[in-house]
Amino acid sequence: MFGNANTTLICLIGVLVVILVIFLAAAIKIVPEYKRVVVFRLGRCIGAKGPGLVLLIPFIDRPVFVDLREQVREIPAQSSITQDNAPISIDFLWYYKVFDPVQSVLQVQNFELAAQGIATTTLRSVIGGILLDVVLAERERINTALRARLDEVTERWGVKVTNVEIREIVPPRDVQESMNRQLTAERTRRAIVTESTGTREAAINVAEGDKQANILKAEGEKQANILKAEGERQSQLLRAEGYQKALEAIYAAAKDIDQKTMTLQYFDTLKGMAQSPSTKYIFPLEFTSLLSDFVKKNTGKE
Repeated sequence: MFGNANTTLICLIGVLVVILVIFLAAAIKIVPEYKRVVVFRLGRCIGAKGPGLVLLIPFIDRPVFVDLREQVREIPAQSSITQDNAPISIDFLWYYKVFDPVQSVLQVQNFELAAQGIATTTLRSVIGGILLDVVLAERERINTALRARLDEVTERWGVKVTNVEIREIVPPRDVQESMNRQLTAERTRRAIVTESTGTREAAINVAEGDKQANILKAEGEKQANILKAEGERQSQLLRAEGYQKALEAIYAAAKDIDQKTMTLQYFDTLKGMAQSPSTKYIFPLEFTSLLSDFVKKNTGKE
């Protein structure tokens, strides 16, 4: 009988230990730095607690953990109609962060699912007011519009939408084909422009080379003409000096010629004129005086 009492006591102690462990596990919560715990006591919210050690009343307090880190969620591809009635498929990512854990629990049951639904409808609304070309060219504008509209709704839930990024836009097949043709035409245009620019620059370089060559040629001809003129001037000066010296020599020799020699020169000239077939004879006026002087001199010598 004593043994049965000990067994019963041991079982009772074991049950108490288990109850104590369960009580402590339910009463003691360790909250990380990046989380908060929203406590409901008998169904009434008493606020957010943490981080660190948080004590709760078991079976009376109900904790709800909220992650405060920035989260990213993917919105699957959604079909939208642009302002010019072009169907496109868009998928994007949206980033959010809880700044009020109490409101994120009290204001919405599942804010992620609700935000996803709002993001889908907001995307269709934004795309419906934009032309297809704008959608394809201005992703940043669409990202900003989506983020602003999502943030307006989620702010009352204590959630801040930090960023929205469109990952892929898939236009209709016919639009893709026309875009490819346009891209090909643009590349062809750029190639033609590049080729024409190269041809123009080559022509300019050739013309510039010809101009420089002509300038150098003209400069060379100018220098050659200058040198030639300088040579001719020097040659003329030398000839003039030669003529001058010759005349000086003739003048110097003529001063020493006497009257007799001059008379003989006249006779020689007359002899040459007599040999001419002409019937006219010309005698200088000084002939008689020269002749008389010549006779006198010869007679005096005899």
